[in-house]
Amino acid sequence: MQYNKIYTAVLWAMVISVGSLKAQAVRRDTSDTGIPQDRRLIDSVVVHGRTQVQEVNRQPYNVTALDAKSLHNTTLDLSHALDRVSGVRVRETGGVGSNINFSLNGFSGNHVRFFLDGVPIDNMGTSFQINNIPINFADRVEVYKGVVPIWLGSDALGGAVNIVSSRNIGNYVDVSYSYGSFNTHRTAINAGMTSKTGFTLQLSAFQNYSDNNYWVTLDEASDASGQYFRNQRLRRFHDQYHNETLVAKLGVVNKAYADRLLLGMTVGQNYKEMQTGARMASVFGDWHRRGNLLMPSLTYQKKDLLLEGLDVTLNANYNFGEERSIDTVALRYYWIGEPTETGRGGGERDGGLYRYRNNNGLATATVNYRINENQQVTLNNVFNTFDRKGENELNPNQARYNVPKKTNKNILGAGYIYDVADKWNISVFGKFYHQTAVTDTLGTDPATKQEFYQEARKSHNYFGYGTAASYFLNPKLQLKGSYEKSIRLPESDELYGDVENLEGNYRLKPESSHNANLGLSYFVSLHDAHHFSFSGSAIYRYSTDYIYRILNNNQSKYVPANLDGVSNMGGDVEVRYSFRDLLIAGANFTYQNVRNEQKYEPGYTSISPVYQDRMPNLPYAFGNADASLFLKDFGGKGNRLSIGYNLLYVHQFYLYWPSRGGDKKFVPQQLAHDANITYTMQNGRYNIALECKNLTDALLYDNFSLQKPSRGFYIKFRYFLHNQ
Repeated sequence: MQYNKIYTAVLWAMVISVGSLKAQAVRRDTSDTGIPQDRRLIDSVVVHGRTQVQEVNRQPYNVTALDAKSLHNTTLDLSHALDRVSGVRVRETGGVGSNINFSLNGFSGNHVRFFLDGVPIDNMGTSFQINNIPINFADRVEVYKGVVPIWLGSDALGGAVNIVSSRNIGNYVDVSYSYGSFNTHRTAINAGMTSKTGFTLQLSAFQNYSDNNYWVTLDEASDASGQYFRNQRLRRFHDQYHNETLVAKLGVVNKAYADRLLLGMTVGQNYKEMQTGARMASVFGDWHRRGNLLMPSLTYQKKDLLLEGLDVTLNANYNFGEERSIDTVALRYYWIGEPTETGRGGGERDGGLYRYRNNNGLATATVNYRINENQQVTLNNVFNTFDRKGENELNPNQARYNVPKKTNKNILGAGYIYDVADKWNISVFGKFYHQTAVTDTLGTDPATKQEFYQEARKSHNYFGYGTAASYFLNPKLQLKGSYEKSIRLPESDELYGDVENLEGNYRLKPESSHNANLGLSYFVSLHDAHHFSFSGSAIYRYSTDYIYRILNNNQSKYVPANLDGVSNMGGDVEVRYSFRDLLIAGANFTYQNVRNEQKYEPGYTSISPVYQDRMPNLPYAFGNADASLFLKDFGGKGNRLSIGYNLLYVHQFYLYWPSRGGDKKFVPQQLAHDANITYTMQNGRYNIALECKNLTDALLYDNFSLQKPSRGFYIKFRYFLHNQ
């Protein structure tokens, strides 16, 4: 607690210092130099009267841009904001800080890659994840479904999410605090300044805290005597979470040698108590996890380097952070009554005090050359390194904790774009993928039957390619099409486990996929008062060696595994309406038919009984709806009152294969209602918001038996000052 007090005091000192700086009118280049021309146009303030979000949506890719600034007065984090995007389903195992599974058009988890300002964030650890980053951290969020642009260098199989951080010009301070049910506290601070000499300082900080002691309803719960009690409504008692993160960048802008040259440091910490395993029946009362983040970074951008039209962007970072899994109390906990001693030593699950570092490093380079007004070529390279080192401090000689766990990954991409502004655009690209993984695997001496560890090394090289095109039939109607042969290399956590609820599987094979997308968008205005927009897309995916998660034998952890083939045909639609500046409303719906295409199971010659079954434990039909009413100059000029409503619907889906067994457990239908009211004063300088989440106090499940929070109430205060 003392650390948190010091941390908070330091943050407030920085905000006061930045806020007291004299306002300086500074001209600043806000373009994303070093990436393709069409991409840099997006980050101009207005292009032909269109907003940045509209420019993103006009790309030839199947992309949806979320305007994060319109949500800055809400208590949402990035994951809950993304859950409102068509095609997206964010599944949680609990409340604040719980594990999430991000699904995009049927592809989930590591099939989808995340970026911050075009830089992968895979290596930032548990202190910097989309479910603990406040919405105020971003200006917008771009969701690429299926085919991913070449400048986002990655091995994404199902798409990518690019978080575009706040880039206010001049001097600014944005501070917010929220409090709500289950003793939930959230704070977000964004501040920055740029001098006339080009010196710039940017600070972002945020914290989340929650006891997560919400009510859950269990079909049956036991006590130490083994007696079961049915239909119990109980509070979670070991689910506290908190995290604190600071992102600081210092450097220069608009110099002859660099448009942006920034040295950065990201520091953070998190604490998470484990209430359950993969099922509510696995109850814990002492096991917890701690982690910290210490990551220096470098950013360099220069437009027209050495010759006109040659733009370069370089990024590098290294995470020195540490993670700890602390399971040292030999007690068994129950939902009802007191815990009992296990009598076997160790801990509640595996037992131990495991401390480890993943030693993640990242380096990216993007070179873009504009041949002429219509043509450009791009070269992008991303290199990742992973080297987990750790030990069980209670048993430092335990061999399984000392085996090497190393991964190196490199992705090289090249692309060509031909663009006729506001008419048509076509791009083609190719990628080369490489991965090397090294560890020790358990073997058995055939003579002595003794087990021993032996080095295992594997290396993969693959090629991928794709294209994307768009055509405007008229200024209001756009058609899109894209195709990609993509490769997804296994992540380090999938190979070696995450030391929590995921076991490693070193035998995992890389997966590949054919991704095709068709889409259209239409916009029309009537009498400059009524505005309608419609967008729709159809998708087709066929993946081989598809990586998915199954429960292990005792159903306490998940294990990644390969399937020979998986297909997906589906689509999503979205309709939006606005009336002047008084009303906005919209709805979207997604359907995805993800099927198992593995005809024969290993060791069998007969056709698998689950061949062409719908993939289990995966939502296939879901949607969102929202409406907001705005009252301008309510209570005074420059003030505004808004009243909003959001609906989430998820159709029920099976936990296991539908064709296997008579006991077809399923995750029930979700119907969640949220409401909010926001009052802004002095054109957005002062803001206060009230929210109610899960308005009807419904039983909500994203995963089988793992209940989400019951009804909660929240209040948020925000102050924003911007001197340009």
